[in-house]
Amino acid sequence: MTLRTTLILGASAIALAACQGVDLSSLRNGIDRRPDTAGSAQNVAPRPKPDARGVISYPNYQVIVANGGETMDELAGRVGMTGADLARHNGLPVTYRPRGGEVLALPKGIVTPAGQTDTANSTTNLESIASTAIGRADGQTTTTTAAVQQGPEPIRHVVEPGETAYSIARLYDVSVNSLASWNGLGKDLEIRNGQQLLIPVVADGSPRRDVAAAATQPGDGSPTPLPPSSVDPLPDPDEVKSSPVPKSPNLVEQRTASSNVPKMQRPVSGKVLRGYSTKPGGNEGIDFAAPKGASVQAADDGEVALVSSAGSNTKIVLIRHPGNVYTVYSNVSNVAVKKGQKVSRGATVGKVAGGSPSFVHFEIRKGTESVDPTPYF
Repeated sequence: MTLRTTLILGASAIALAACQGVDLSSLRNGIDRRPDTAGSAQNVAPRPKPDARGVISYPNYQVIVANGGETMDELAGRVGMTGADLARHNGLPVTYRPRGGEVLALPKGIVTPAGQTDTANSTTNLESIASTAIGRADGQTTTTTAAVQQGPEPIRHVVEPGETAYSIARLYDVSVNSLASWNGLGKDLEIRNGQQLLIPVVADGSPRRDVAAAATQPGDGSPTPLPPSSVDPLPDPDEVKSSPVPKSPNLVEQRTASSNVPKMQRPVSGKVLRGYSTKPGGNEGIDFAAPKGASVQAADDGEVALVSSAGSNTKIVLIRHPGNVYTVYSNVSNVAVKKGQKVSRGATVGKVAGGSPSFVHFEIRKGTESVDPTPYF
């Protein structure tokens, strides 16, 4: 075969591949690097629908879905961010224009379920905390409008140099099409270093097949080395020179005296009616039994950040403490403090409003996220 004939056949093969939609970049050096995911990949569920802001919320992270044609400022403005901050978090230039359906990661805590920004001094943010406490005081599960997705949480894969959409799809045993659909990839399936990709979950709702379990474990197939003692026997005990054993330190004498003062005090002295729970429909604080009219006391030194009406002549009181920590007191009446007032640990915040049974609802929050108050007492 002449050189001219070889070149003509090679050009024809490339043209045919292009017509059939074959990714020519995967044929470098004559090796087809595209994984065969058509028959082996698991069936996956469709990506959840975003809320009105375009946000999809999971227990440990949130993403925002672009509409297409938006600037970064317009996209970020939906959740109260700047385009520069959103671009920086995703490793993008601020001039980038996301494709329709493209998924971008949101910084943790930047958006609450109700859509407020996580700003420590934001009045809107404080009202969000108060509104949640109102729901707790009324026995409701939540007052927010954006539900966190239930079921398995998709793995987030951070793209590393040299990876392609095909190699990532093969790694997690999903099809390239489903990976592209979940993340709004373009027709060229282009991905970038540092991009956070959502790995589609299995259609039946079961956890994604554990691809790591099928991987070769460290040491598999490697010969086990012989221990030194099997070649050179250990020396006779009489040949080993003994050394004096150092005197053990007296740990009792050296230990630092512990403090019996808890981090915070309870707002009332009654028993726990309902404890803290992170389960759906759970309690984001603790409900303490207390007689109507009993004093509700500040858990620690701080500044009153908000006094809000909860209806039925009851109030919500938020006290800000160092480290962006807030304590929340609800089902309170006869409030004895006002916004901006400095309060000391144990100071009277108000009175227990009553109820059946009579109680006070108490929360501890770091920013907008609730934490279990129990370790603080």
